[in-house]
Amino acid sequence: MNWSLQPSAVFAASPVVPVMVIKNLDDVLPMAQALSAGGINVFEITLRSAVALDAIKIISEAMPQALVGAGTVISPQQYDAAVAAGAKFIISPGATVALLKHAVQGSVPLMPGTSTPSEMMTALELGYDHLKFFPAEANGGAPALKAISAPLPQLTFCPTGGISPKNVANYLALDCVATVGGSWMIPNEAIAAGNWAEVTRLTQEAVDFVGGLRK
Repeated sequence: MNWSLQPSAVFAASPVVPVMVIKNLDDVLPMAQALSAGGINVFEITLRSAVALDAIKIISEAMPQALVGAGTVISPQQYDAAVAAGAKFIISPGATVALLKHAVQGSVPLMPGTSTPSEMMTALELGYDHLKFFPAEANGGAPALKAISAPLPQLTFCPTGGISPKNVANYLALDCVATVGGSWMIPNEAIAAGNWAEVTRLTQEAVDFVGGLRK
């Protein structure tokens, strides 16, 4: 692998990775800056909207100190497009062999989504040991991840999907979990209102809470 950044560095960069669905490009920088002001400088821009790649490019150019990546990447073509837009890491909801083999030859790290031991073993065989556990809560939550990861101690996870202040402590209590993905610090109502001060407040609250759990 000739990745410019290691997955371990991405996972270590923030205790929470905000999962950002950008629908309006006018929201991109204010949202990223509000998150940064609250203590988070790792951004996962999901490819769930027509402007997602443009959003990645805007943040990568305006905030070069941040780690901006692409989420919901499901094909080699999307991997390449996200890298061309400036993504420094890639996250996928699943783990097809085609995508795994393509990203191994790429320039930025892929953290593939997995939910079963077989998927995790396939990823491990192809050189991946930092994975996304998705959708976390729908797949049994922290108890399921604890059981699944027991025979696979080589793996490190970022659980995503249904993570909130109510259950995040359960995940961070697991040795296999390095960080979590979530969106509770960027609620839709705050985005719609342009209430970036609220996003900063919720982000700082999340960072302090999760940081306290890690001590």
